[in-house]
Amino acid sequence: MSKNRKFDIVVYGASGFTGKLIAEYLAKEYPSGESGLRWAIAGRNAEKLSEVHTELELPETTPILEADSTDPQSLKVMAAQTKVVLTAAGPYQLYGSELVGACAETGTDYVDLCGEPDWIYKMLPAHSEAAKRSGARIVFSCGFDSVPSDLGVYKLQALARERFGKSVSQVKGRVLKIQGSASGGTIASAQASLLAVKEDPKVGEVLMDPFALTGGYIGPKQPAGHKPTFDEDLNSWVGPFVMATINTKIVHRTNSLLGLRYGEDFLYDEMVAAGPGERGKKIAQGIAKAGGAFIAGGDLPGPGEGPSRDEREAGHYTVLYSGLVSSGSRVSITVSGDQDPGYGSTSKIIAESAVCMALDGVDVSGGLWTPASAMGEKLIDRLTQKKVLEFKTEVVGEPS
Repeated sequence: MSKNRKFDIVVYGASGFTGKLIAEYLAKEYPSGESGLRWAIAGRNAEKLSEVHTELELPETTPILEADSTDPQSLKVMAAQTKVVLTAAGPYQLYGSELVGACAETGTDYVDLCGEPDWIYKMLPAHSEAAKRSGARIVFSCGFDSVPSDLGVYKLQALARERFGKSVSQVKGRVLKIQGSASGGTIASAQASLLAVKEDPKVGEVLMDPFALTGGYIGPKQPAGHKPTFDEDLNSWVGPFVMATINTKIVHRTNSLLGLRYGEDFLYDEMVAAGPGERGKKIAQGIAKAGGAFIAGGDLPGPGEGPSRDEREAGHYTVLYSGLVSSGSRVSITVSGDQDPGYGSTSKIIAESAVCMALDGVDVSGGLWTPASAMGEKLIDRLTQKKVLEFKTEVVGEPS
């Protein structure tokens, strides 16, 4: 989509902890005026943005835009100046709705870090038609939730069709390694969702429904994913994964948007590998018992807070996506990130997602999309080339 705009990307919420990391990454990888990428930082507080601008030593060619989530007109003015709005200003159900509307109205592409399926559920009917009319491509969940899962399953299914001529009917996502904490924004989003459930019990139904975001398509009953169990394929006990609530919904929405390319009876779940034997069982049980503990408060980071640079760079994760094609034939993909998932890796993933939307000729029409359904192989190639994520594939068996 061709847009004659002043900027390619505007980073909204750049004075927040994650927003500043995104700006720092863009400044390093795409110096404004040198890389050909035209970008700006934006938010509601010009003074704080100026401090970020000075701290990161951004050039004058990286301007500051002032816009407030409570002022729809200021958001429209900002959105109309850029090809893509990248927003790190969450929780989105508190601060994001007007911005989605502004982008949908002005024909501006949009990427966010949303892990709030109840909010996405509300955005679909509210802005789909406007986005289709204007040509805006609204892409939710472009961070650790849910790019590794969405692209991992997308690439696995493409590999299965290429080698075996058919998609995999069931894919398992298994977190093999992970080091790093949930971001303060993620915690705030989870707390906002819990509050929304208290105010409206129907929100709980959305959170529990794996097909809440598929636009009416209802597939088969999905694996539970919330109880410790022994995974024979992995020879390991597995426990529930806290990000599965959003990731599984995004994967199923991708399947729906791609015309059920993964199949009408597609099954998908995500869990954390805990190891074999009694020790693995106890760890899996502990994971299940602490499933919601990360939102309990205490010393956990709040919005605008996060780990040190050393802690971010010491983080990492590897997630395995595997599926049985037929007896004796299997495809699998591991997706790995080299920094902590909630901050270091997420900031790089969403930054490259925005660059992909701005520069890589993404050819989907206006509407509300997922990362895989909108950007697919183009985003996989970009994340691979920039060494943001690593995708390793394995095929066992041959076509019969």
